[in-house]
Amino acid sequence: MIVAIDGPSASGKGTLSKRLAAHLGFAHLDTGKLYRAVGMMVMHGGGDPADESVALQAAKSLEPAILADPELGGDIAAVAASKVAAITSVRDLLLQFQRHFAAVPPGGLKGAVLDGRDIGTVVCPEAEVKLYVTANTDIRAERRHKELLERGKSIIYAVVLQDMKERDERDTNRSVAPLKPAEDAFILDTSDLNADQAFSAALEEIERTGR
Repeated sequence: MIVAIDGPSASGKGTLSKRLAAHLGFAHLDTGKLYRAVGMMVMHGGGDPADESVALQAAKSLEPAILADPELGGDIAAVAASKVAAITSVRDLLLQFQRHFAAVPPGGLKGAVLDGRDIGTVVCPEAEVKLYVTANTDIRAERRHKELLERGKSIIYAVVLQDMKERDERDTNRSVAPLKPAEDAFILDTSDLNADQAFSAALEEIERTGR
């Protein structure tokens, strides 16, 4: 079984995806980390993430274990990822990586949970379960602001909110794989839900679809 989870940043999809995968005994893939991993692999090798040949070679050697590196959560990885993501050949290769992960989950597991922005629409349109996790923009900005403060970042809420609005605008209006729910996706609005409530609602939908 494939569970596709999409949604904007700070909607809660990452936390939900990991919890669902653990509960179901499925493999989990945070697809956003793929570009970060490739970017950091290039940088560790002394290269430029914007160099297509070097980035493509790194993408070809990508292994799932690399995605657990805590370094991928940093600002340097984010900048490197943005450069890598602009390379069409790398995007195409990572699309293949994602589809293979979903079709043949690592460790022989019986299913996979993938989260990102175009899983249900582009990567795995055939997924048995499609969830689109969202929340009010102000609430998502509050969550991200709190997360950044806990990580020791000094930043005001208004800046976080503006950055989030701009990212939403880019994601929903990009020409390739824009952020949008699949036509048959279950919309899960977490604005007024805590983590446990969101998990229960998602699990109920998975069970409803026939697991």
